[in-house]
Amino acid sequence: MIDWVRQKVVVTGGAGFLGRVVCDKLRERGCTNIGVPRSCDYDLTTENAVRRMYDDFEPDLVIHLAAEVGGIGANRDNPGRFFFANMAMGLHLIEEARRRRIRKFVQAGTVCAYPKHTPVPFREESLWDGYPEETNAPYGVAKKSLFVMLDAYYRQYGLRSAVALPVNLYGPHDNFDLNSSHVIPALIRKCVTAVKTREKSITCWGTGNASREFLYVDDAAEALVCAAETLDRPVPVNLGSGHEITIRKLTEMIAELTGFRGDLIWDASKPDGQPRRCLDTSRGEELLSWRASTSLEVGLRRTIEWYRAQSMLSAA
Repeated sequence: MIDWVRQKVVVTGGAGFLGRVVCDKLRERGCTNIGVPRSCDYDLTTENAVRRMYDDFEPDLVIHLAAEVGGIGANRDNPGRFFFANMAMGLHLIEEARRRRIRKFVQAGTVCAYPKHTPVPFREESLWDGYPEETNAPYGVAKKSLFVMLDAYYRQYGLRSAVALPVNLYGPHDNFDLNSSHVIPALIRKCVTAVKTREKSITCWGTGNASREFLYVDDAAEALVCAAETLDRPVPVNLGSGHEITIRKLTEMIAELTGFRGDLIWDASKPDGQPRRCLDTSRGEELLSWRASTSLEVGLRRTIEWYRAQSMLSAA
């Protein structure tokens, strides 16, 4: 177990959607020395900025959450950038962690690393059984490459680390930009806007037949801190809720919760992405003594309430 009171921790992406909750969880455990490098001050895709970040914060432990990522549309439009940025950040951060002999490096992975046709529920042993779904493959492969790097560094240099693979996250402070958001914030924004403007319909991407699993951000943050506390080897660990739902059912649920009563129109010319996503979370339950505690309906209600409150503030 880590004595958080004595640790200097850097959380890359600590001002972001997931990172701010991870920082809250660390503070709850007594950690007061938390460094959050901002992208405007440290371009973590460059070696010099990464070295300067380590010089400035002198961390004992790094939790690497920073990423360049988005939904299907953003992945389709930025495959080169998403591969380079995510690969470069992890590459330089891990190498510098080795050079400085830090206590531990925690890497947040992604469900996008799994092969396109992975048997459901996804088990960690299936990570290398095929190529990821094409629209998010560059992002997924970049993240998966960092798992290999951490494993190699553990075996050769003794760098202790943890690797966690969260399924699709959602919650307050998510990205609600329709050009780059994931499915839940995009649908919430569309439905809330449609209710305000009394639109008779909204258009949704794909057929609605693909399925996904979603994890509330607070549950994911707790799991990542548990991983930092308990894991020393980079054995991939799935983080999920154990509840699979089709995008069509999800959309109907969000429409109901937001009060949208219009038509849902499906644009089948847009990609569905990976056909199914649902994780086997038994390894996480065994190694981390962790299980998601927030139901999808409760999490959606909280997220919708937060987004509505922010929209009211913006309009004021």
